[in-house]
Amino acid sequence: MRQKSSKHPCPVYCISPLEQGSEELSELQKKWLSANRFEGKLGHLLPLPDSQGDITGYAFGMGHTSRDIPLRLGLASAVLPAGNYELKGHIAEPDLAALAFELGAYRFQKYRSRIPGVTLNSPRKTEETKALVEAAFIARDLINIPANDLGPDAFEKEIRAFARKRKMTCNAIVGEKLLKQNFPLIHAVGRASNEAPRLLELRWGEKDAPKVTLVGKGVTFDTGGLNIKSGSGMVLMKKDMGGAANILGLASAIVAGRLNLHLRVLLPVVENAIAGNSFRPGDVLPSRDGMSVEIGNTDAEGRLILADALSYASDEKPEILIDMATLTGAARVALGPDLPPIYSSDDELARQMVDLGMKWGDPLWHMPLWAPYDANLSSGIADVNHISSGGFAGSITAALFLQRFVKNTGRWVHIDIYGWMPNAQPGRSEGGTDQGMRAAYMMLKQRYS
Repeated sequence: MRQKSSKHPCPVYCISPLEQGSEELSELQKKWLSANRFEGKLGHLLPLPDSQGDITGYAFGMGHTSRDIPLRLGLASAVLPAGNYELKGHIAEPDLAALAFELGAYRFQKYRSRIPGVTLNSPRKTEETKALVEAAFIARDLINIPANDLGPDAFEKEIRAFARKRKMTCNAIVGEKLLKQNFPLIHAVGRASNEAPRLLELRWGEKDAPKVTLVGKGVTFDTGGLNIKSGSGMVLMKKDMGGAANILGLASAIVAGRLNLHLRVLLPVVENAIAGNSFRPGDVLPSRDGMSVEIGNTDAEGRLILADALSYASDEKPEILIDMATLTGAARVALGPDLPPIYSSDDELARQMVDLGMKWGDPLWHMPLWAPYDANLSSGIADVNHISSGGFAGSITAALFLQRFVKNTGRWVHIDIYGWMPNAQPGRSEGGTDQGMRAAYMMLKQRYS
């Protein structure tokens, strides 16, 4: 069978196991469903032919109602042939359905010949849905670009282009100027690279609006430094700027949604390379905050650049401060790649984000800032060691380290993302992915719309 060409969108009928959504089908199509044992099971996609054998639409099984798979319609767009489609049938939440379909249609094509994709032409696709899809694709595209095309210099160009498109101001502190302006940890982590470390600062919104600051880890590649990673541990390290990529996606959604806030975005961008001037295990480094930091392992570089950025963020006393980072392997051991832990100084805020994330296909899991574990960061010669003395609770102790540099704000959120899908999931293709941004956006929308 071939898909019949038409000026009109090809319909995708969303049908539940109770046959909800099949009302618009013809009797011939219903008989076709029965003959092919279509029972509305989740992910079952069945072409619907006309009397000539041409495909005039598709039936898609929605499965039983479950909050566990809110992006289920992404299973359809992931396998549909290139074309223009319209959703019909049993759709309880049109905005979420349109979002899921669009997200599932994502393809990373920077290094391939461009081929037509799957698009959705439907009144169900609102301006907010478009903005959230664009936000997710910003993060996915940036994470998928290999480090030879997205080092610190190229990443800065991408960030500046992002800012210009959204009429955001953008300033950078680069190289030795980081030392002059008191960002010693950012400088130390990135100084061994051929491309200078830097801190990008973006702003948008009225100056007298409530202040919200976003911070994203932007390590364009992580060798592990002198504590060098194994080959297998290094192969995905182009994704170590996933926190910055997701923060840019979140910023894009905030600007598109015209939220009533003053947005500040801080992106420390470095490459953790190896050279004669690499920082070493056992070094004691100053921080912007004034605390001295003993280096326990150069492969825990992300928390160092975030420390200086969070200190800088705290200077303006934001109402809400959110950071995202591909920070610890311990988070993956505890929760796997699909479920990032969220830490917060405000438990109610964290629970709100968890609930919103579950609804919008952006799951998070609330983890504790367990104060007794802070003792594991003690140092015999400095104010703090940046990693714990044992192998336990690595994600928690990393969050506790960051918390030391967060001041002057009552609501801080840290999300330890993976930024990568090892295997395709509903609404998410294999590769770089968005995590945490819809949960954060919906929380901010409720507060500042």
